[in-house]
Amino acid sequence: MLQKTWISNDPIQTKQIAQRLAEHIHDRTIITLQGDLGSGKTTFTQGLAKGLGITKNVNSPTFTISKIYEGRLDLIHIDAYRLENESSDLGFEEFFDMDMVSVIEWPKYIADILPLERIDITIEILDETSRRFTFTYDTIYTELLEVIQ
Repeated sequence: MLQKTWISNDPIQTKQIAQRLAEHIHDRTIITLQGDLGSGKTTFTQGLAKGLGITKNVNSPTFTISKIYEGRLDLIHIDAYRLENESSDLGFEEFFDMDMVSVIEWPKYIADILPLERIDITIEILDETSRRFTFTYDTIYTELLEVIQ
């Protein structure tokens, strides 16, 4: 597995990093977002959605568990936080094989159903506005992640 790290100094930079990634992303890409509450998982997803040409407002699907947004590539946004100790037989695996991009917040709660080919992003809070994004990925995503310079 490979790793790349970026520092974002504010939410605008976070969205820009995600938007640049989305502008080059292909369907069936799965991205997991790990980080404490308030670390920027939804902010990152908002930037990703913009890069995918999604015009609807993107917010965390904490209570609905998942939301689908239409764009150049469709996006399914899953918040697995409420799935702790729940059955993972919710059908999410079907989405991973569809022509869309999947973003999963709190992936540890559905780790047993996640495909191995994915981009795992860990977000660390450095201070009030700064975040460290560590991307862990397989070599198949090397070229894609080169666009975020």
